[in-house]
Amino acid sequence: MPKPICFAIMPYGRKRTQADTAHAPGEIDFNALWDLAYVPAIRALGYEPVRADQDTGSMIITQMLERIFYADLVLADMTIPNGNVYYEVGIRHAARRTGCVLLAADWSQPLFDVAQMRTVRYPLSNGNIDQDTAQRIHECIMPGISALTDGESPMFNAVSGFPDNPDPALASTMKQHMMDLAVFQSAVRNVRLLPREERMEAAQELVKKHGVPPLMGGVVFALLLLLRDAANEQADWSKLLDFIDKLPQEYREKPEVQAQRAFAVSQTGDVQSAIDQLEALVAIAGPSAERFGLLGGRYKRLYKAAADSKRQSRLRDQAIDYYERGMDLDFNEYYCSSNLPRLYRERNCDGDLKRAQTVTALATAACDRAFRRGVTDEWLRPTWLALAFDDGNADLAEDLAKKVVSEDVTRWKIDSVLADLRVSARLVEDEVQRGRLGAVADWLATQSGVKSVTT
Repeated sequence: MPKPICFAIMPYGRKRTQADTAHAPGEIDFNALWDLAYVPAIRALGYEPVRADQDTGSMIITQMLERIFYADLVLADMTIPNGNVYYEVGIRHAARRTGCVLLAADWSQPLFDVAQMRTVRYPLSNGNIDQDTAQRIHECIMPGISALTDGESPMFNAVSGFPDNPDPALASTMKQHMMDLAVFQSAVRNVRLLPREERMEAAQELVKKHGVPPLMGGVVFALLLLLRDAANEQADWSKLLDFIDKLPQEYREKPEVQAQRAFAVSQTGDVQSAIDQLEALVAIAGPSAERFGLLGGRYKRLYKAAADSKRQSRLRDQAIDYYERGMDLDFNEYYCSSNLPRLYRERNCDGDLKRAQTVTALATAACDRAFRRGVTDEWLRPTWLALAFDDGNADLAEDLAKKVVSEDVTRWKIDSVLADLRVSARLVEDEVQRGRLGAVADWLATQSGVKSVTT
């Protein structure tokens, strides 16, 4: 009688982890992880191991779907954010009631949607899997796989009667929830279309109407971001902090909400408290490019405000360190990398000019890539504009400044980037380009009705 089949969903070859190398390896040899740890564990559990890349036919989508459906057990390694793995896990969750087990290294931070699901964790301090590391992984995953093999998939657990006989009463309730959400989202869009000076009052009305339990996650985050933008426009952060502090605990403790709270605290002027909150968040929830970027920004603010040269130097180095760590997590995220060129030039140590040029090219490529992929981020063009200033490219800066204004980017975002534009313009050596860039910054300030501030 043939053994039951275990189909493994995981990356193959050597892959970057995009994790903070202070706490995790920079790369993982997934082939060695498979050969030395997974295969022996799967066989010890009584299954025959199969991995997608071992069969050339697995490149055909229909055969991949068949393997995911018919396998007696599916193991999915979620250590790094791999699109194929997430897609295939979703298929298995919808196709079979049981028999899908998630695994990940103990330091990894899965994306939000799967972070809530039970996952078998294993130790992995060295991405070059040797026999000792493999043995420790083997010993950790076997009990977890056995315990979760019969666990019900989230889809079958969430939708009673799925897939053949879903509860009609629940279907009706969910449709009403979606209709309510559509009405709410329409109200949010209408608030965003109001004149800036009217948005905070309108946002407060939405909070009164929708911001009371029971809350849906989409409503919470939409209200939070709406209040944040209105607070930035009017320099009034009390309403956003009050909203966050009154949320139910399950939302108040979300890392995304805590990061926004720390940002709001820093905007009130208590920058050190914001840094303390963000560093605690990284320690608890793990590193991310956004969290390191926020920390870099808080240290940059302290650096700009410092009067003592030694303190300035120390704070600037801390800002650079956090921005570099955020950039190293994901080169496609331009938030951290875009802040580094002018900080390097201001520091002006050996190698800093070359570092500034390299990172400017890297961050510009990330912005261009995001634009071509259709990323909807109101920060994209202002960030790209700042990089054009860093590069001394007046032609590109003039073009991007016009597009920033035409896109009606919120005033506070233009206001925050103007300070960086003026710093970058002063650091350009070519007198003609420097003059043109200064004129672009002046024009942008006039068009937007803002003044430059330090962020």
